[in-house]
Amino acid sequence: MIEQKQKDVNQGESTLVQKEQDLQAKRDDLDKLLQEEKTRLEDISGMSKEQAKTILMKKLEDEAKRQASYTIKKIQDETKEKADREARKIVGLAIQKCAVDHTVDSTVSVVHLPSEEMKGRIIGREGRNIRALEMATGVDIIIDDTPEAVIISGFDMMRREIARMTLEKLIEDGRIHPGRIEEVVAKAKKEIAAKIKEEGENTLLDLGVHGVHPELVRLLGRLKFRTSYGQNVLQHSKETAYLMAAMAGELRLDIDLAKRIGMLHDIGKAVSHEMEGSHSKLGADLARKFGEPEIVAHAIEAHHGDIEPKTLLAVLVQAADAVSAGRPGARKETLESYVKRLENLEAIANEFDGVEKTYAIQAGREIRVVVQPEKIDDAATAVIALEMKKKIEDSLQYPGQIKVVVIRETRSVEYAK
Repeated sequence: MIEQKQKDVNQGESTLVQKEQDLQAKRDDLDKLLQEEKTRLEDISGMSKEQAKTILMKKLEDEAKRQASYTIKKIQDETKEKADREARKIVGLAIQKCAVDHTVDSTVSVVHLPSEEMKGRIIGREGRNIRALEMATGVDIIIDDTPEAVIISGFDMMRREIARMTLEKLIEDGRIHPGRIEEVVAKAKKEIAAKIKEEGENTLLDLGVHGVHPELVRLLGRLKFRTSYGQNVLQHSKETAYLMAAMAGELRLDIDLAKRIGMLHDIGKAVSHEMEGSHSKLGADLARKFGEPEIVAHAIEAHHGDIEPKTLLAVLVQAADAVSAGRPGARKETLESYVKRLENLEAIANEFDGVEKTYAIQAGREIRVVVQPEKIDDAATAVIALEMKKKIEDSLQYPGQIKVVVIRETRSVEYAK
């Protein structure tokens, strides 16, 4: 009995060993087939296992980058849309806080007379009094049929103010002759100088700005007698300062520094009729000369895009300047004349051979010209810019200066089908 069982066990073990050997043989055959298949695939594809792995990893990496770029683009678009909404909100709030008169300065002043008889005394024998007055003040005195009034005409507000003060003093005094006229004009000029200083100091007081160099204060006061398309430059500077303060407050920036920049951004206009260069560059030079911080000087120089703005305050002064100048009633140039001036500017640029497109921007302060790269090389762009500048100077009348930018670019485009 036991021997039979032992025999059965031994036979079972032999069977298991045989099955295990058969299974191992099948495994070896399968491994051999798999290896042959890998070798055949490598031969067909011309790639090794490592090369195929590298290509697969590269495809996975490219797909991950593509998905990441889509996500980044979506985030950027959403951020830009949100930033635009916030920017409009901030500018809107700033405009609401800045309530100003919708008026412009004219080129004439009116002096009221106590009687019609005074007109004859102002004219003088053979017109000697009125000639002396016009020569001493540099304005035109218009005596017409307007009852009990004399009109002072001139584009220089300071000369007009001197003439107005002189005429009022002469009328009040009653002694009107060439010698007396020269004496009163000299006194009026001294009073104007004191008034200029007072205007500058009052502006600083109104805005709460301190520590400004006395010479800058005097130049600020001179802006009271400067206009830009009928808009008083000092009033415009104060508006810009208030707008900047409102926007800086919304953005949690330095409000005092913002007001300082807005107040001084057009300071170059006080000397632009005496010195060469744009008022933004002249203003920045004056700010540096009289000890203003570099952030203030940079914002002044960048407020018309002459240089790239590097600070948020430099961008804010561009926005505040545009809002103040562009509000209804701020400036008196008609839409027709403004559009005509821009059309003339673009027409001059289009006259040059090789010009593809022209864009008058910055309210006509800059003309950007795109040339055809196959017709115009890099060296010729400088020549075109110079010739265009001369043509504009000879053909157009315009305030300030016009920046001429000639752009030449080459693009390569292919379509995947």
